[in-house]
Amino acid sequence: MIEIKTPAELAGMRAAGLVVAEIHEVMRAAIAPGVTPLDLDAIARRELAARGAMSNFLGYGGFPATVCVSVNDVVVHGIPDDTAFRDGDIVSLDFGAVLDGWHGDAAVTVPVGSVPDEITKLLTDCDDALWAGIGAIRSGGRVRDIGTAIEKAIVSRGDYGIVEEYGGHGIGTAMHQDPHVMNYRTRQRGPRLVPGMCLAVEPMITLGGPETHVLDDEWTVKTDDGTWAAHFEHSIAVTPDGPWVLTALDGGAERLSAMGVSTPATVS
Repeated sequence: MIEIKTPAELAGMRAAGLVVAEIHEVMRAAIAPGVTPLDLDAIARRELAARGAMSNFLGYGGFPATVCVSVNDVVVHGIPDDTAFRDGDIVSLDFGAVLDGWHGDAAVTVPVGSVPDEITKLLTDCDDALWAGIGAIRSGGRVRDIGTAIEKAIVSRGDYGIVEEYGGHGIGTAMHQDPHVMNYRTRQRGPRLVPGMCLAVEPMITLGGPETHVLDDEWTVKTDDGTWAAHFEHSIAVTPDGPWVLTALDGGAERLSAMGVSTPATVS
């Protein structure tokens, strides 16, 4: 069942999204050699409490932390531990929050210190693919349009593996709702996009093959071939005037405007 929000409910979604965006900024600023995933989890807990919000990750299906911290060849769902980051690592932060019953969810992959040009390009290309997918969101379109745009952007940039086992989702009064949002073109058009629908879009790509496996902890997802992976995500609302990026501080206005995509007049 797809949840359609009223304008007032979208304002609640935006408030939750801003909590996620702000805490992402704090965690990203803390990443450096010697910092550990557990340090980031502690930051997330502290910042959530300061904003009167709750984690939607902690306890979800038994997940033991407030943030997924996935390093290098870990694609997603990494459980924070005390292994210190090293210069040249890449770290994916997948983090969400609940505020007044509304959920926000976003992810970003960042370098630790200096990384090779190939890795910088991996991160840039995955982020750009996310924004290509967001730019394809318009009232009257179809869910398939998102995955088609993501795949086209990725294929145009290089020979990357597009992870297919995991994808985006509806979001609102629960973190994971219908519809499922693929990161590649499918035969099925999927539901029509209508104002009030909220989606989390999250491409994941690798430097090698797309195949992955889950470790014995039943959470950590790694690439089969050991190549490194990138993961970017935002939560977005469909509006009559274009996509509203709920988990971007500016509502997505800067990136989308540069792409020639219209956005709501008010993205506060």
